Amino acid sequence: MQINTTQLEQVNDRIAALLAADNFYGKNLREAGISRVNSAEEFEQLPFSEKADLREAYPLGLMAVPEEKIVRLHSSSGTTGTPVIIPYTAKDVDDWATMFARCYETAGITEKDRIQITPGYGLWTAGIGFQAGAEKLGAMAIPMGPGNTEKQIQFMLDMKSTVICATSSYALLLAEEIEKRGLQDQICLKKGVIGSERWGEKMRQRISSILGIELYDIYGLTEIYGPGIGVNCHYETGMHYWDDFIYVEIIDPVTLKTLPDGEVGEIVITTLVKEGAPLIRYRTHDISRIIPGECPCGSKYPRLDTITGRSDDMFKIKGVNVFPAQIEEILRSFPEISSEYQIRISHMDGRDTMRLYVETTGDVDFAELSERIAVRVKSKIGFTPIVKVVEVGVLPRSEKKTKRVIDERYD
Repeated sequence: MQINTTQLEQVNDRIAALLAADNFYGKNLREAGISRVNSAEEFEQLPFSEKADLREAYPLGLMAVPEEKIVRLHSSSGTTGTPVIIPYTAKDVDDWATMFARCYETAGITEKDRIQITPGYGLWTAGIGFQAGAEKLGAMAIPMGPGNTEKQIQFMLDMKSTVICATSSYALLLAEEIEKRGLQDQICLKKGVIGSERWGEKMRQRISSILGIELYDIYGLTEIYGPGIGVNCHYETGMHYWDDFIYVEIIDPVTLKTLPDGEVGEIVITTLVKEGAPLIRYRTHDISRIIPGECPCGSKYPRLDTITGRSDDMFKIKGVNVFPAQIEEILRSFPEISSEYQIRISHMDGRDTMRLYVETTGDVDFAELSERIAVRVKSKIGFTPIVKVVEVGVLPRSEKKTKRVIDERYD
């Protein structure tokens, strides 16, 4: 899906703003001799931006308007280095709320719903994004924030919440706790809006079946407003994204060439109207594809397929490059196991070892199942892991994002 004339003009407007601000990106554009682009081909020659670039701009080097126009800051977690600080103008905040409200509407959520919000508030973009969208929609926001599962369930019952917003990990934790207490018939939930981390079909089915609700994937990242830039509809044929606010490309992460619709690669996003910190050709490292054609729902907004992984989440063991998504694909073929797994990589006696922990959902022979999973991994990936089968609930649950790959070689 090539950039159209309107989007090109919006990009040129953002380039002009960056040059005028002479901020971190403005200087880079000036040094590269870029003042505007006149075609899709010229746009595809623009340099990419990366998270490392954004970290270099710390603390406020991304600011593209006078400071008095900035009304809010948000930040990435900073768990792997210097945090990324993203400034927002009042228009940016309102645009984000508009996109988020559109996500709720696409999921069939109305002003009559009661939306219980469990993601974190503060510098992280999640909680406040879910809340602003609910308020823009006119629905009742219940801003619980993370954790305190006892209180979450109590409010869910007392407030008769109809929508739960959560990471997939916390949605699973809540679902299992509600099931354990036998409260499924007492809750009023109809829908779940799930974001912040990749999750597989097994986890989706487990949450949905326990709670009896429809689940919707919401997409976003701190650098590009936050969650709310895309969501799937009832037909579950991909996530509609708002191409009046962002332009999405898919590139080959190796050659960096733009790929045609339908081909899998890395998502690259350009903000078309963002004022506080416009980003041009930002590499998200998320892996997906643009789905060709129109959705059965009739929406004209283009669609991204499910995020299958990240181009930078690969780990190497015994000379083999492995992506967690490959392990997930193998585990999906075993109906006896649940959605939860954990990979632990260690270095012992001069060699790397991978231990794969999985949970069983039924009355099975643990040793026999371990052997079958190990054989399947060996045939698909090329080495034999040590597989440990445990009962459902043994692996850790998280109120935020679940850490599935633990590499102990560098501890």
